[in-house]
Amino acid sequence: MTAEERQVGSPVGGAAPQKQEVPPWRLLATLGTAGAMAGFLIVFVFVATEPAIKAHKAEVLRLAIQEVLKGPARFDTLFVHEGALQEQLPPGMDAEQVEQIYVGYAEDGSQVGFAIASAEPGFQDIIRLIFGYDSNTGATLGMKVLESKETPGLGDKIEKDMTFVQQFDAAVAPLVGVSARQSTGDEHEIDMITGVTISSRAVIRIINNSLERLGPLLESYNGGGSQ
Repeated sequence: MTAEERQVGSPVGGAAPQKQEVPPWRLLATLGTAGAMAGFLIVFVFVATEPAIKAHKAEVLRLAIQEVLKGPARFDTLFVHEGALQEQLPPGMDAEQVEQIYVGYAEDGSQVGFAIASAEPGFQDIIRLIFGYDSNTGATLGMKVLESKETPGLGDKIEKDMTFVQQFDAAVAPLVGVSARQSTGDEHEIDMITGVTISSRAVIRIINNSLERLGPLLESYNGGGSQ
């Protein structure tokens, strides 16, 4: 067919053919299918990775307990339940929903102290940390920040400034935050980081509040020993 024949055979001045509209139900079906597939993938990835994530968190916590208790021979998990520290929970209770404290022991079975994890607001967000505590002397044994979103290069010094961190190796509770100029060398004092006083005070507050709440339970705990 020549170009002239095509021109003769084609409608002159006719309206262009309209596109057929997609039915609303088809759009809804497509969106629903895509949403269902996306949801399935999210659930699949979560289920597939959850064991690895939990295992990693457990290992990080184990190493942190070892660090703040200065390398105990072993440690046991205790549960804060019904106003006491208990070695076991009643049947049916979910251990992950109950506050846990860790008690460390030396090679001879003597108790070296407790590792306590706690969290409270800092300057930017929640600061989560763990610290070691000797209930016999009232002294902290160490401190490690587990999670923090404090300002990089400034607030994050609470975990990176080892001069600050190492003060918690032998400070006596209750802790008192002071500036370097005010420091007298008192065993309760913690020299705060210059320019990072809010985050520094948050760490001190978290430890003091935890010991105020849990101190009587720690002092009255008589379990453990070599097995």
